[in-house]
Amino acid sequence: MLIKVAACSVNTVDTMIRNMGNALPLSPELPAILGMDFAGTIESIGDGVVDFSIGDEVYGCAGGLANLAGSLAEYMVADSRLIATKPVNLSMREAAALPLVAITAYEGLTRAGITKGQKVLVHGGSGGVGHVALQLAKHFGAEVYSTGGGDKQLKLIESLGATSINYKTEKVEDYVATHTSGTGFDLIFDSVGGENMTNSFEGARLNGQVVSTVAMCELDLTLAHFKGLSLHVVFMLIPMLYDFNRQAHGDILGKVAIIVEAGELKPVLDENRYSLEEAGQAHARLESGHAMGKVVIEV
Repeated sequence: MLIKVAACSVNTVDTMIRNMGNALPLSPELPAILGMDFAGTIESIGDGVVDFSIGDEVYGCAGGLANLAGSLAEYMVADSRLIATKPVNLSMREAAALPLVAITAYEGLTRAGITKGQKVLVHGGSGGVGHVALQLAKHFGAEVYSTGGGDKQLKLIESLGATSINYKTEKVEDYVATHTSGTGFDLIFDSVGGENMTNSFEGARLNGQVVSTVAMCELDLTLAHFKGLSLHVVFMLIPMLYDFNRQAHGDILGKVAIIVEAGELKPVLDENRYSLEEAGQAHARLESGHAMGKVVIEV
């Protein structure tokens, strides 16, 4: 389908592609149109597209890598399987902030078998993926806790309905004792990754579930072995990169839209606004580490 883009959000992978170019295996051949997330309106549809109509407002994560044209443009051509109808109660700017992070969070939590009543810990609950994982975990009926490293982050975590944990002042063994009576969390969603995964292994209960979105590291799995943990690595770009099970992403976004419309999920947006001409500034804002919430570009 051909989509008139209204807004697109910036993700870390976008800045990685820009900075690393062809050194990153998933990068498109440069120069290229970057941008993965978007919200917009369908201008035209191709043969075989039956679930959408011209004029529909949609959102998705559908380009900006490999051979797929990106969303940092006035128009983009996208695979309808990667797209869903936009939540009616979100603006285009808000909807553009959700696809990559929502798909990542939803896939991780459901693969780990989240159930009502579980104690779930989200590492990095004020971040892009983390703040969505936190809200989705609550939607699934979990008792949610989340780590943050400063007053603003902890305040945001609390405002989203989770119990905040200051990882700078509280040791893993201490907050495990406080919040789980020492048994550990049923499920840990780790959006920080790297060396922090050791903290996830330490904080999980026996036979617990650990989800990682940042597992590109060498790590000693001894503790995970002796606790019998299940590790789920989420790399949500696989359907786009390999044309593998793309409809799953469209289906997840459809489910996310229902959750959003029920008032159980809302994206947090950075206070700064950017136009298409200011895309470089938007990238710099994300890379600065000072953004609170998703950085969005309006077209």
